Amino acid sequence: MRAALRVAAVPSSDFELNDLTPPEARLRPAGVLAAFHEDDGRLLLTKRASGLRHHPGQIALPGGKVDPGDADEVAAALREAQEEVGLDPAQVDLIGTLPPHQTVTAFAVTPVLGIIRGRFVPRPEPGEVDEVFTLPFAHIADPSRYHVEKRRWRGDWRSYYVAPHGPYYLWGATARMLLGLARRMQP
Repeated sequence: MRAALRVAAVPSSDFELNDLTPPEARLRPAGVLAAFHEDDGRLLLTKRASGLRHHPGQIALPGGKVDPGDADEVAAALREAQEEVGLDPAQVDLIGTLPPHQTVTAFAVTPVLGIIRGRFVPRPEPGEVDEVFTLPFAHIADPSRYHVEKRRWRGDWRSYYVAPHGPYYLWGATARMLLGLARRMQP
């Protein structure tokens, strides 16, 4: 992964598959943590609580918007991972960041890459996270596992990336950010 971060990359966007120009909006900064277990590379993911107002039930990387007390997107990702799944920031060996991803909800989301060191038992935050699970590194790192699907959204057809695995439907911004990492890891 460290070598992948040296590969040039450009920011990604929810708009890129739909021939749409992102609206001129002030993007709110956010950070998500792509944390891989040191033992076998499994990626830590969450299933967002079904009662949430935004993105209920979706598969996501732990993270969220940058709060006033956060130094930057990295600090926000680490804080949110601790709040959402109980991951102590001291257990995370930071590797670097990927280019920001612009969402349709006007966020510039910076994926933060890290390695979880030592034993970690997730503690999902009730009301925010319904489930904490992992996906194999081989699935996340293989660009052929990702493909494009489409559905109707707000009256129009919208295309987006997916990388389903078993009962988990990894899609949208999370899938696109991870696909960017997978592409950069290819020889």
